[in-house]
Amino acid sequence: MSTIGFVGLGAMGSRMALNLHQAGHKLCVWNRDRTKLTPLLDKGIAPADSPAAVARDAELVVSMVADDIASREVMLGALGVVGAAAPGAIVIDSSTNSPALAREIAAAAARRGVAYLDAPVLGSIAQAQNRELVFVVGGEQAAFDQAQPVLAAMGRLTRRVGPSGAGATLKLVNNMLTGSVTAALVEAAQVAEAAGLDRAAVSEILGEGAAGSRLVKTKLPKIFQRDFTPQFQLELMEKDLRYFVALAQEVDRAVPLAALVRSQFHAARRAQLGKLDSCALFLQATGEKAPG
Repeated sequence: MSTIGFVGLGAMGSRMALNLHQAGHKLCVWNRDRTKLTPLLDKGIAPADSPAAVARDAELVVSMVADDIASREVMLGALGVVGAAAPGAIVIDSSTNSPALAREIAAAAARRGVAYLDAPVLGSIAQAQNRELVFVVGGEQAAFDQAQPVLAAMGRLTRRVGPSGAGATLKLVNNMLTGSVTAALVEAAQVAEAAGLDRAAVSEILGEGAAGSRLVKTKLPKIFQRDFTPQFQLELMEKDLRYFVALAQEVDRAVPLAALVRSQFHAARRAQLGKLDSCALFLQATGEKAPG
């Protein structure tokens, strides 16, 4: 059993933290919105008043926050994890950050003798609930090996893909593909509906075709049913696509498809669809109003 600090208890983080609790780890948790602590406090999990307080006595800290701005604050801020963690501690940052920020935090942590792993996850709420997340990890091999029991309590697969920043990079590549496929599904759904095809048949056959995937099997039915309850919020997808396009510029590669898809998600976010599921891109494309 390890003493683990956990920062960020949103839809994903709360489920990851509960899985650690169920695995027998002692937890101390923090979230900016304290109302989200209630389900964990009801199980006897200790709260803290800052990310620094979470890290102070922890052997390992997990973070799951929204973006670079939030990660910089909880990691490098005046009350951040890095400044409070003891030498020898490990930080597992499962937020989807830019690779540049991941490398910056890793360097700051190393100066204090703290190991930092950029370890974003593949999967959404259902996978977090069922311990089926895939961790894509950048950082030192020794810290990765030491963190294995903790990662195993939250997911089904962990893979170290390179040095600091590599996990963040591969996660952005993955989410670029996810966003692009979602945009293609939006177009497919529009044409199928306009042509009068049976929606259930479309979902079944496309799920069995060469392009069949988990996205086809989950997002297409949501579009047809106009069910945009979030599995992965549209505004987070737009952010990840924005980070991917910036990364492509850093490495001097043209990504015209990703740039186009990002512009579509940007327009949808500006249309106040950001809190809905990423497949609510359909509403932006068709001009339909959000249900409810």
